[in-house]
Amino acid sequence: MGERTIIPLIDQRTAGLPIPGATATPAPGSDLSDTRGRPLRDLRISVTDRCNFRCTYCMPKEVFDNQYAYLPHAALLSFEEITRLARLFIGHGVRKIRLTGGEPLLRKNIEGLIEQLAGLRTPDGQPLDITLTTNGSLLARKARALAAAGLRRVTVSLDSLDDAVFQKMNDVGFPVREVLAGIEAAQAAGLAPIKVNMVVKRGTNAHEIVPMARHFRGSGIALRFIEFMDVGATNGWRMDEVLPSADVIRRLRDEFALVPLAHSARGETAERWGYAGPDGRHDAALGEIGVISSVTKPFCGDCNRARLSTEGRLYLCLFAANGYDLRQLLRGGASDDAIGSAIGAIWGQRADRYSELRASGRVDPHTGERRIEMSYIGG
Repeated sequence: MGERTIIPLIDQRTAGLPIPGATATPAPGSDLSDTRGRPLRDLRISVTDRCNFRCTYCMPKEVFDNQYAYLPHAALLSFEEITRLARLFIGHGVRKIRLTGGEPLLRKNIEGLIEQLAGLRTPDGQPLDITLTTNGSLLARKARALAAAGLRRVTVSLDSLDDAVFQKMNDVGFPVREVLAGIEAAQAAGLAPIKVNMVVKRGTNAHEIVPMARHFRGSGIALRFIEFMDVGATNGWRMDEVLPSADVIRRLRDEFALVPLAHSARGETAERWGYAGPDGRHDAALGEIGVISSVTKPFCGDCNRARLSTEGRLYLCLFAANGYDLRQLLRGGASDDAIGSAIGAIWGQRADRYSELRASGRVDPHTGERRIEMSYIGG
C-alpha cells in the first residue's frame, strides 16, 4: 500500500489578506453594498473546525486523520469576541446568523453563545434570525437546551435514509436512526421550521432522492437537495459525480405533483417546489422541497452572505482561498468604530462570483489557488 499524501491545510489558515483602508467606506451603522450592489444580510459563523463525522465530500478520513492539527483553543474566537463582531455586522445590515462548523454542537457550552447572540437586536429593535447547521449526532440530547438559549431553528445534514449508504458517507459508522431521533427532538423543542440538507452524489446516494422526499413529505420539514460542490481541495470533486438539480426535479415530478414556489427572501439559495394537492395548488400541509444548484445554476448575483471562521477570518465566498483577519483587530485593542469601518471596507470591495465563473468555463476548479475547506468555514 502506497504512502498517503497529507495536505498541510494548517498552512492555508495562517495566510490572511490585508484589511483595506477605510477611506470613503460607509460609516458603522449603515447598510453595505458590494461592487455588484449586493447587500450584507447573512453572517455564517464557524465555531469549531472539528467534526465527529468524516464525510467524504467534506472531511475525508485520509486527510483529517488522528494526526491532523486542529486549531488550539486559544486561537478560537471567544463567545464574547463572536458576539461583539456579530453586533457590528448587525449594524451594517446583517439580519440572520447561522452557527456552523465543523460540527458546531462539539463547541463546549455552545448554548452560552446562543444566549448572547439572542440578546442582540437590529437597529429597529427586532430580534435576529438565529439558526444552526448540524449533522444531528448530538441534537437529541441538546435540542431543548438550544431552544431555551434562544436558538430559533436548525438545519440538519442527512444524505440518506439507507443505513449502509449513510454510514459509508459519514465514514464513522454513525447510524441514521440517531440523526432521525435528533430531528424529532428538535421538532419537539420547537426548533422549527426544520430543514434537512442532502448532498447528492451521482453513483453514491442519488437513488435515495425519492425515498427521502417520501419520508419527509407532510412532516413539516423542508428537504433540500444540494449539488455536490468543489469546495476546498480534498474532497476529490468531479463533475461527473454532480447530479444536476434539473435531474433531481425530474425524478421527483415522476413521483409527486410539484408546483414552483417563489423565493421567500432575496439571496435565498434554494429553488423551492411545493407538493400540490388535488386542486393542483400547493398544499402547505404536504410541505415543500428545494434544490441548491451552485454548480449548474449559480446564484452569485444575489449572494448576501459573509462567513466568519472560528479563528476570526472573514471570508466573502464559500470558494475563497483567503480571509481577512478580524481577530487581530479584536485582540489588538481596535475600537468598535475601527472594526466596523474595516468590515465596511472589506464588503465594499467584494466582487466574488466563483460559481458564475466556473459555470462559464473561465475558471478551472482543479487548478489555481487552493480554496478553503468547508469543514473550516462551514457550508
